[in-house]
Amino acid sequence: MPLSIQRDSVLQGKTIVVTGASSGIGAATANLAAEQGADVIAVDIHPPAQNVGTFFQADLAEKASIDRLVASLPSGIHGLANIAGLPPTRPATQVLAVNLVGLKYLTLQLLPRLADGAAIVNLASLAGRGWREAKPALDACDDLDFEGIPAFCVQHRMEGARSYFFSKEALVVWTLQNRWRWITRGIRMNAVSPGPVETPILQDFLQTLGEHATHRAQVMDRLARPADIAPVVTFLLSDGSAWIRGTNIPVDGGMDAHVTCTQHEL
Repeated sequence: MPLSIQRDSVLQGKTIVVTGASSGIGAATANLAAEQGADVIAVDIHPPAQNVGTFFQADLAEKASIDRLVASLPSGIHGLANIAGLPPTRPATQVLAVNLVGLKYLTLQLLPRLADGAAIVNLASLAGRGWREAKPALDACDDLDFEGIPAFCVQHRMEGARSYFFSKEALVVWTLQNRWRWITRGIRMNAVSPGPVETPILQDFLQTLGEHATHRAQVMDRLARPADIAPVVTFLLSDGSAWIRGTNIPVDGGMDAHVTCTQHEL
């Protein structure tokens, strides 16, 4: 069989749910998954400009909306790509609701509808690399629900960009912690951490994170494009990644290595 056919059919026969599918990395992932043979279920709060698969409108900041979504989805889902997210320019309560609490709630509610051997991929971020220094807040967010978000933000000073950084730190840790949680069903979870990506919300990041983030972006040969990230997500959704579990993969043009070398004077 020609290599091109093997490459293009790696998700053949699989049902894949992609959140945030109307723009940016989510749209690129939904399109690539469909090209690779998947039956795509696209989820977003906004309808997509171009339909890929079946679209379901849902607000991941609202528990009731997630419940309606889950009730509408079929059983036997082979993959979930948690890509929907809000930038740090949005209020902290909304950022934590969508990027962390809603993501986790959707994932856990979908578990009974996932097929054995299913793959879950969480879109984290280079912003989550500092999770080791956030242990007190991480410990406190284990059981965080929608109702507790406002008090949590006050208690842990989730102001400005900190809420975004924390949401990604917590997502990286949650991925690591769930490396074997559903091992009896063969369900695996991994994360992908992009660096700066040319998406509609790039300027939100640069505006909020300031000169430091702009400098980091300038040392690269170029910014990432959604098409740079989507292939890694679809690989983690495929059977070819079956032995990868609880891993956070930087897809950042070397930025994680750059930061590490700079911090440790390597």
